[in-house]
Amino acid sequence: MAGVTLKNISKSFDKKEILKDINLEIKDGEFIVLVGASGCGKSTLLRMIAGLEAPSAGDILIDEKRVNNIAPKDRDIAMVFQSYALYPHLNVKENISLGLKVRNVAKCEIERRVIRASEVLKLEEYLDRKPKELSGGQRQRVALARAIVREPKVFLMDEPLSNLDAKLRSEMRSEIKKLHNKLKTTFIYVTHDQTEALTMGDRIVVLDNGEIQQVASANNIYNNPANTFVATFMGTNPMNLVEGTIDSGFLKFGNVMLDLDNLILNTDKKEIIVGIRPEKIATSLDPEYHFNQVRFSSDITFEENLGSHKNVYFEFGTSQFCAVIDSNVKSKKVDFAINPKDLRFFDKETKKPII
Repeated sequence: MAGVTLKNISKSFDKKEILKDINLEIKDGEFIVLVGASGCGKSTLLRMIAGLEAPSAGDILIDEKRVNNIAPKDRDIAMVFQSYALYPHLNVKENISLGLKVRNVAKCEIERRVIRASEVLKLEEYLDRKPKELSGGQRQRVALARAIVREPKVFLMDEPLSNLDAKLRSEMRSEIKKLHNKLKTTFIYVTHDQTEALTMGDRIVVLDNGEIQQVASANNIYNNPANTFVATFMGTNPMNLVEGTIDSGFLKFGNVMLDLDNLILNTDKKEIIVGIRPEKIATSLDPEYHFNQVRFSSDITFEENLGSHKNVYFEFGTSQFCAVIDSNVKSKKVDFAINPKDLRFFDKETKKPII
């Protein structure tokens, strides 16, 4: 096993800067997730760790050894791609073992590793099948097994579940997490899917425009975002944001006013940004509604019924807000309430939190 260190990594293509001064310490045995929108540089960063791209500046260290000039095959890493990249004319066993044969690993050792990998990923009964005879989830498990038999120091995964349907994605998330717990090897996982990031990573690295916005646990990123980008990017439903004005001892935001004595808000700014998570907005059906201090009513403009609950959208000041409410609420005008302790505040200019 090995840790990975990125020091002042930058990358440019044709004078366009893709990654800007990336510094990151990945611990030995850690499962870390790189997440961001398309084009943010996350896959480029992974490819540089793999040795498939060279950094324009900075150093990459694996197991405390600088690897900038070391070929991919000599970095002791294994990579799982978005496409399964299986050889259609080879059966599962042959696909899993091919990389070991190329490296002239002894036959008995190849057999041992293939058996172990197939047991870990429950592929024993499929070893004689060709890829076309497998489902998408089974093919992805073969790709994972091919990486496992390498017994690398670091696993790199570039959106490995993006080609699977929703049910399989959920199942494979669980499989990959179990795999990490068994192997206790360093995993670096790239995704644009916030659910994958929040449910899989020991820590999450949020990237935007080639820069790291925040590195933290899922709980910390969700509850204490480092800026408004992280607040609106991370989570099944983005954090609701609305401009607020502080005047004469009151905070006005949206359609309500709140006495500053009820808030922990340390700022001399007159204009700020106020945030609230959709699931923190209560309705009159919720027990906590009557204990919350900020109450208002709004007409529902759109709703998404998800069975056990629904997302409803409404105008709140100059913003469109979302609330996660009980699916039994049928009214087109709903009474809402917010607890002031659930509000988050951001500087309007820097977009960073006001503590």
